[in-house]
This record gives sequence, C-alpha cells and structure tokens, in this order.
Amino acid sequence: MSSELLIKDIMSKAVTIAKSAVITEALDKMLDEERDPLIVTNNGAVVGTISRKSIAETLGSSKMDLKRPNGLAPTQIHVAKKIDEDFTSAYPDERADILIPLLQEYNLVVVLDEEHKLVGQVCPKDLLKAMVPTTIMEHIIQTAFTIRSDERVVHLRRRMIDDGISKFVVADDGDVIGIVTETDVARAMKAFRTVVNDKHQDARIRNLLVKDIMSTPVVSVSRDAAIMDVVNVLVSKNISAIPVIEDGKLIGLINQHALISAL
Repeated sequence: MSSELLIKDIMSKAVTIAKSAVITEALDKMLDEERDPLIVTNNGAVVGTISRKSIAETLGSSKMDLKRPNGLAPTQIHVAKKIDEDFTSAYPDERADILIPLLQEYNLVVVLDEEHKLVGQVCPKDLLKAMVPTTIMEHIIQTAFTIRSDERVVHLRRRMIDDGISKFVVADDGDVIGIVTETDVARAMKAFRTVVNDKHQDARIRNLLVKDIMSTPVVSVSRDAAIMDVVNVLVSKNISAIPVIEDGKLIGLINQHALISAL
C-alpha cells in the first residue's frame, strides 16, 4: 500500500436522496445507480443514510400498514422516517488507510471538503479496488445460511428480520441453485408496485416464492481461489457476497465486510 494514496484517489461520486423524498423514489435510485446505502441530505447537508434493508422491510410488509386506519402506503412514506446513522465522515486529503477502521465499523464514509460540503463517498467496494487483504480463504469464509427455492418470500423476510441475515444461498437437496438478498426482495417489491393493482398485492405477495425472486445462475468461487480473484469478482459483478463451493458442496460465503475486516 502506497503511503501517498489519499481518500480523494479512491472515493466515488456521492449518490444522494432528499430527506423529503418518498422511500419508493429512494429504492428506484438505489437500483438505477447500484448503490446501497444512499446518502440522505436536507438543504444540502448530510443528515444520514437510507439502506435497501430498511426499504425492503417496509415495501415487503404485505401492506400491513394499509390495514390500520391511519396507515400509509409505501409511496407516502418519506425517507425521513427511515434514516439510519450507519456512516462517518472524512476529508479528501487524508490518507486512504484511515478508511480501513472506519469501514470496519460503518457501512459508508462520506467525504466532506473544508467547508463541510459533500464531495464524495467511499464504500467497501471502493476500498477493495485499491487494497486487497493479505490473508487466506479459510480465514474469511463465513457461515452460509440456506433456504429452499419453494419457501415463501414472506418466510424469507421473517428470517431476514428475526435473524438479521441479509442474504441466503438457495439450495434444494444440497444443490446450490441461486442466491437471494435484500436487493432481490426490494426489486420484487418494486415490480409489484408497477404491475400489480394495489388491492391484489396482499395475496400476490403471500404466494410469492423464493425461486420467483432469486438471482440465478450463481456466481461462486472455489475454496482454493486467490483472494485477488474473489475481490475482482465482487467488484466486477457489483455483488456483496459470493458462495464458496468445493466438489459441488456449499462450504460457506465470503462477503465484502469479511474482506474489509481482513485488511
């Protein structure tokens, strides 16, 4: 790692959403820009972030809020109601290596100039493009949680919420056939808003299966893959995790946070 590498050398364009916007607009921007989370601003000032996870939890709620007298549809819920504080800040002329502990604790670093104006952002993928861990696969393989393709999405969401799991490998009888993440749930909910009449969404969501929304075919790596190759796949495919498979069997999962922790 070069001592001359600065934050401004690796930061990317800041992708923002207004605090006053609705969460469906935020989701559309996340999917279009392929960024998660988004930086939330109010009159140009950074006030927090909004994540795909929080939006998916709202959009995938089987419209429970609509059953309450004063409930709001997702298209009426403002970003301000879903703001997270999973971020910190840094300056563009600071050394890039200070980002390592910051991204080990936070999901995003917002980059501010001397006048505290937003000029960029750094996410785990930005850092991994510039720095690769010097470790071995065995040290970064995480537990892979699995789900069957014929499970209902409402059950998937309940496991995500109750167990704090953001992604599952889809496996039927030991065969890995897909992966399903909060992003897939969010995309499915966005599609429902577009093609399914409001009054029919309850029933359709209850009947939605994991195989209807999972990503397939699966991008995977072998247990003996080089760390550089794993990082290259995550960055080039713009994915946050990748299954590790050996002799056709699922060994575990490598995610970008495990890679950041190994720096």
